Amino acid sequence: MTGKLINRLFLACREIQMDFTTLLIQIVVAAVILAPVLWIVGKWFVGKEKAKFTDAIWIGVLGVIIGAVISFLLAGLLGSILGTIIMIVVWLALIKHFFDCGWIKALVIAIIAGIIYWIISVILSFILVALGFPPLPSLW
Repeated sequence: MTGKLINRLFLACREIQMDFTTLLIQIVVAAVILAPVLWIVGKWFVGKEKAKFTDAIWIGVLGVIIGAVISFLLAGLLGSILGTIIMIVVWLALIKHFFDCGWIKALVIAIIAGIIYWIISVILSFILVALGFPPLPSLW
């Protein structure tokens, strides 16, 4: 009985460690890839005075962390659907807050940045897989 419990605890700790590692990778990817994309798209729509690079980093990092917390708290199919809706609102709210714009501009920035990020992510993932590494984890 004790052996099974220890094995379960070990597996749970290992799963948490893997999730934490994935979270750290997503934060780095958000800072390195997503933040510059958000910054450039933000500059196009709200100007360089409102769209600061540090704000774009905050949007990416906070979006990833809040997304991880929400996905942890909401499990199952209903949680997945609800979590997706909540995360869309969170990403838009982060863009709206940090780039000091309205909801419509935040939506446009999010859509265009998402498309550009997706293209870059797919290209980098193909390169990583060709080199024998796993693809980039998804942020959106």
